[in-house]
Amino acid sequence: MSGELLAYKKTNKIGILFLLVLFLFCLIKKDVHAQKEQLINETKLLLSRLENDTPELNTIKKEPSSIEAAKELLLYFKKRAVIKHPAQFTKDLIPSEKDWEYADNALKHVFVGQTAYAPYFCGEDINWASSPVPDNEWVWQLNRMYFWNSMAKVYAKSEDEKYAEEWSTQLIHWVKNNPRDEAHKYAWRSIEAGIRGKSWTDLFFRFIQSEHFDEETLVYFLNSLYDHAEFLMTVYGTKSNWGLMEAEGMAFIAITFPEFKAATKWREEAFRRLNNEINLQVYPDGHQRELAMGYHIGCINWFYRTYELAKLNGLENAFPDSYFEKIERMCEVPMKIGLPDGTNAQFGDAWQGKPQQYADKFLEWAKMFNRKDFLYLGTEGQSGHKPDSTAYALQQSGLYSMRSSWDKNAVCLVLKCGPDGGFHCQPDNGTFTLYAGGVNLMPDGGSYIYHGDPEGRKWFRQTKVHQTLTLNGEDSDYAPKLLKWQHGNDLDILVVENESYENLIHRRSVFFIDKRYFVIVDEAFGGAKGDIDIHFQMAPGKANFKPDDLSVFSDNGKEWNVLVRSSANEKMDLSEEEGWVSFQYTKKQPRPAFRYRIKKELNNQRVCFVRVVAPFKDVVPNIKANLIGDTKTSNAGLRIRVEENGRKKEFEYSL
Repeated sequence: MSGELLAYKKTNKIGILFLLVLFLFCLIKKDVHAQKEQLINETKLLLSRLENDTPELNTIKKEPSSIEAAKELLLYFKKRAVIKHPAQFTKDLIPSEKDWEYADNALKHVFVGQTAYAPYFCGEDINWASSPVPDNEWVWQLNRMYFWNSMAKVYAKSEDEKYAEEWSTQLIHWVKNNPRDEAHKYAWRSIEAGIRGKSWTDLFFRFIQSEHFDEETLVYFLNSLYDHAEFLMTVYGTKSNWGLMEAEGMAFIAITFPEFKAATKWREEAFRRLNNEINLQVYPDGHQRELAMGYHIGCINWFYRTYELAKLNGLENAFPDSYFEKIERMCEVPMKIGLPDGTNAQFGDAWQGKPQQYADKFLEWAKMFNRKDFLYLGTEGQSGHKPDSTAYALQQSGLYSMRSSWDKNAVCLVLKCGPDGGFHCQPDNGTFTLYAGGVNLMPDGGSYIYHGDPEGRKWFRQTKVHQTLTLNGEDSDYAPKLLKWQHGNDLDILVVENESYENLIHRRSVFFIDKRYFVIVDEAFGGAKGDIDIHFQMAPGKANFKPDDLSVFSDNGKEWNVLVRSSANEKMDLSEEEGWVSFQYTKKQPRPAFRYRIKKELNNQRVCFVRVVAPFKDVVPNIKANLIGDTKTSNAGLRIRVEENGRKKEFEYSL
């Protein structure tokens, strides 16, 4: 090949490369120009949404079409010191190991949605609708960006700008790629909007002094918060925890950024809703109406945090004294019906949690309300004083507790017979949880999952998988009534009633004897006919079934165990059932379950079951119980005889 031809080809390649570089340069320049124009438009929009009655903002608004306006606005917010926010007082917060994990993963776009599932890579160009599982909870919680909170904590501790830089990039990306429309409704449920409204104000104070919190970040951030607040004004989930998160998000945006023209309107509406909801959602006994402990604790936070922010900024007069008093009653609930190790009964969509899970809460509440009993629980008995009773009745919510002491190994039974609490509640009136010796011996089944396995959720919600009565295995109704509550040194008595089915009432009487064991009497009366079953479930492990003795007892070696023994009845049979329990979202495990059955064949037949439920260690107790007298037609009361190792005692109540 001639030298001229080689030179020509080389020159041609260089020319092509030059044209390609020029083309790419033009594209980049065009993109930069488009971004600049977009930022100018976003700045104009933001300035149109701000008040101009301060000298600083009035000066900025004279030049609304310049990037300089955005820079001046950024300088204003970096210097602004008039607003107080709780995030300003927690800058020394120590990130947990999980926070470090979530933050470092988020740098690589590996995000956590619903925490029961593994973190998931959502793409270099983040897909905010992506999900590794067929459970909507993952996508919804992805768009709450809890990992951003972790990034903020880690940034505050490490002062490493890579976290602030990546957060800023992700924030702008989310805002640009998630407009509020039908195609992006996965990101715009009102609950997610409310959660973001609150948490983004935290992020503002944690990141605002970063060099990467620039004018572009500020403009997109504030415009999106404005859109959030305006959206939250159009939705109101009354009588639900959703309504509290909606109001909280709106309040935090309004108070943190009073520069918005609509801030006063948002703030007043948020305060109105919270004042309204604390009366609609909280029973006089202090429990939130959905009757699930996790949501109850959440509601304490949602009611209080807005009050706290208002107080920091001189706005607490928007809430009457009764508002704060009701929050205090709410804080008493986990004390009154919590289990001795600090976990809780899994009624409805609740999880038992970890031992002493509310210790920090009780310390916070002890200071907030000057409560020595809260201090006692928060310090595990090292300070303060014991609560004033070992038995509590939350009559309006239908939750009752009886315990032997305030020791973590105490015997404790918590029973539920309350009104319908909605989605997070289950048709389980009469059910109970039994704890003794540091062990939850008869836990409630829990809820397993919300959306990913609808049949699984349906199974856990059945009445027949709870420790209560069913007619022909069908789900029961909510129609509770408290008939008797008697607390004493050696004997507690609880009598509740539920019109569980059409023409069938279930009455459950619980005797807590010598602070050691229980006798439970179940009566079913009314015109309905069919199979009357009383169901029981134990903790995972072994169980011994003794059909001839009508008894079952758990067999977990040297651990504490429980005996369930029925009085003799020739018309009764005992059989095993399918049993499951879920202590974590998406996870379940088998457990012993059984039922006693009597067939109700006559309209006026009154079916009665008498059982001993006795926690024990080492030796199965020799305890039996029987009714005394004729209870076939009586509604006046009950009398029982208990025999323990040959010694007999009698107990009774009248109505």
